[in-house]
Amino acid sequence: MATKGQYDEAARMIDEARRIVAFTGAGISVESGIPTFRGAEGLWSRYDPKILDLGYFFAHPRESWEAIREIFYDYMGANARPNAAHRFLARLEEAGSLIGVITQNIDNLHQEAGSRTVVEFHGTARTLVCTECRDRTPFTEHDLSELPPRCTRCGGVLKPDFVFFGESIPPEAWRESERLLGEADLLIVVGTTGEVAPASMLPYQTRAPMIEINVEPSRYTADRTDLYLEDKATVAARELAKRLGIEL
Repeated sequence: MATKGQYDEAARMIDEARRIVAFTGAGISVESGIPTFRGAEGLWSRYDPKILDLGYFFAHPRESWEAIREIFYDYMGANARPNAAHRFLARLEEAGSLIGVITQNIDNLHQEAGSRTVVEFHGTARTLVCTECRDRTPFTEHDLSELPPRCTRCGGVLKPDFVFFGESIPPEAWRESERLLGEADLLIVVGTTGEVAPASMLPYQTRAPMIEINVEPSRYTADRTDLYLEDKATVAARELAKRLGIEL
């Protein structure tokens, strides 16, 4: 557990920064009820990862969609809400000190918390993209009781607009992430182990000091992190908000 002195120092670093960038992973959304993919309690302990393999999806769209609907729309979509950590980052942006969030998550919780500049590095579950004509539409415009859902323009199979295994990171997400990191004078990393490439390389794209918030050490802790706060994301957010006079 992080100490009082560590929180005091982190609050000082945040207060003095003017161009903060946040980089977030699954750990920031765990306390919103969204399980991580990896680990003993992760989604891959209950589902076969092949459901998000692009080749398998094209060969078996209905089977993939049955699991996708259950994970991302029936469960996550109905229950997940932003938590104190999402709100903390949104308040920093409102105050003018945070210039953007780069997230590996596809849950839209940063936007729901009020963040405006959000780079969704792996895409979003909020939108469906046609595998034929590439038209994009909100998932709420489609009846997911009939699988696979199909494009109303051309009849092609729809897939969630996030990165599957076998797909590349959208070039615009790369460009915007690099732009933000190039301007950063402080990087706050929350809830990521640094194990998923190529996103894992992003903290190395800036020389800015880095605060890491994680429940256990990550791949960054020993060689990239300047200040490590070993706590849950919501605990850290509340401790920092208290010191900075931020209402959550």
